[in-house]
Amino acid sequence: MSTLKYSRQRESIKNFLAGRKDHPTAETIYSSLRQEQPRISLGTVYRNLSLLTELGEIRKISTDDGPDHFDGDISQHHHFICRQCHQVSDLHMENIDYILDTAKKNFQGQIEGYVANFYGLCEECKKTGNRP
Repeated sequence: MSTLKYSRQRESIKNFLAGRKDHPTAETIYSSLRQEQPRISLGTVYRNLSLLTELGEIRKISTDDGPDHFDGDISQHHHFICRQCHQVSDLHMENIDYILDTAKKNFQGQIEGYVANFYGLCEECKKTGNRP
């Protein structure tokens, strides 16, 4: 496997996502990075987000009919996705790793991990009565 060449844009994306809790979209990342790097293109942002996801350095969170969101925290944790506004937030909860034992009971392959997303209405959409 060849070593990946350093990319200022890719490093900027990783730094932008590091420590954030708001799970921005590619467009949000692009808009913010353009302030520092006016010549960066949206295509460059998308390509680097895809590569960083493939490398396991960030996590992509799909929201079904909304835009993908990105998370710089690759530790095992879970997300809540609002069906109305597509906001993504970390869901702080007790460990549910027992789900692996349940999944392995009737599966002969090798399970290496899992992702659990929870869906519904965020607090704001629930308050305003917005429905998907």
